[in-house]
Amino acid sequence: MRLVTISDIRAAADLLAPAVLRTPLLPCAWADADRPLWLKPENLQPVGAFKIRGAFHAIAKLPEDVRALGVVAYSSGNHAQAVAYAAKLFGVPAVIVVPDNTPQVKIDATLGHGAEVHTVPMTERESRARYLSHQRGSTLIPPFDHVDVIAGQGTVGLEIAEDLPDVHTVLVPVSGGGLISGVAVAIKALCPDARVIGVEPALAADAAESLRAGRRSSSWSPALRARTIADGLRAEPSELTFAHMRELVDGIVTVSESDIRAAVPWLAHNSRLIAEPSGAVTVAAYLNHQDELPPGKTVAIISGGNLDPALLNELLTDQP
Repeated sequence: MRLVTISDIRAAADLLAPAVLRTPLLPCAWADADRPLWLKPENLQPVGAFKIRGAFHAIAKLPEDVRALGVVAYSSGNHAQAVAYAAKLFGVPAVIVVPDNTPQVKIDATLGHGAEVHTVPMTERESRARYLSHQRGSTLIPPFDHVDVIAGQGTVGLEIAEDLPDVHTVLVPVSGGGLISGVAVAIKALCPDARVIGVEPALAADAAESLRAGRRSSSWSPALRARTIADGLRAEPSELTFAHMRELVDGIVTVSESDIRAAVPWLAHNSRLIAEPSGAVTVAAYLNHQDELPPGKTVAIISGGNLDPALLNELLTDQP
């Protein structure tokens, strides 16, 4: 199994430049003195999440004649939008399969980019996407289980290393593992003393359990993982992403649903950022699990900001 390299990520950064925002590192005046904090706001990307990096890179790497036949993807929402948006930029058709519990705001955004959307039960999304890919002769762009997707996501880590080379800790949301795999490759190559720590909902803590055991866990069903409000963190790592995690990731912190729900309004009120629950888990960990985090300069990746307006209103008003 070939793991992604820093050379892959540097090459991806060159390809991505025309389509992806180089998000800044935002210092937090409210952070702990022992752990100065910067936010990496990927919610500011054109599709509201980091997923545009991997999707655009994977599609850009396709031979032109293959790309012209279109692309297919399966996703819980943000990868759906990213593939649809990237396909629109390249002028090729996109077919997206999403689970039936996907927030409507994400489905509407995907449709708005001109994609064809199929809604299926959670357990059928990958098989339906593979069927449609075969049926139509289009290329499947998976959400994380692909070296080109991982290399694209790794540009988040490349930018962190370039903008804060003396970073001590990078906090990364974990689901299928594409983001943390790419970020860990970049950080460990360029800032070898830094720690890469994943953050995962306690109700979908399959990656944390797997990392502790040294092998992928089979005890977390889709129904169990679907309990978390963090709808973008309900996938499980693949063999490819887990291989990266096992080699490069220093640990995973799990956060409760109440921690996640509180982090969304905290970011809105204190950093003027709208983050979806999946994007806010890193700040939830920073605020509630400092005993599990080393001191020193810390970066929290805010992976996305696509959430239903009704949920946003609920989270903003449901505070003591």
